[in-house]
Amino acid sequence: MTKKKIDNALQLAKAAVEAIDDKKGTDIICYKLQGLPHAVSEYFVIATGNTERQVNAISDAVVDHVRLKLKEKTSHIEGKENLEWVLIDYFNVVVHIFKPEAREFYNLDGLWADAEVVKFE
Repeated sequence: MTKKKIDNALQLAKAAVEAIDDKKGTDIICYKLQGLPHAVSEYFVIATGNTERQVNAISDAVVDHVRLKLKEKTSHIEGKENLEWVLIDYFNVVVHIFKPEAREFYNLDGLWADAEVVKFE
C-alpha cells in the first residue's frame, strides 16, 4: 500500500468520524488495522446510534460528508433495511454504525482489540 493511499484512507476515516460526531453518534472508535492478520481494510470506524432513525441519519451523513469533502463514493452499503447495523464500505475504510444491542452482540470492538486506536483532534 502506498503512502498516498494510506493517507487518503486516514482522511476518509477522519471525515467519517466528523460526520458521525455531527449527528451525535456515540462511542466512536477508529481502529487502525494496517498490518494485522486477516484485516479486511486499513481502518474500521465503529459508532453507536440509539434509534433506527439516528442510525439512518448517521449513515446518510457519513456518505454525504465523505462525498462532499473527499469526492469518494461508497463501494457498498448494507443494513439500511432494518437499521440495526449499517455497514458502509469504502474498501480501505469500513464504517459500522450500530444500535447499542447489535454493537454489544457482534462485539467488533473485542474482535479488533489488538488494533491501534486512532484519535482525531
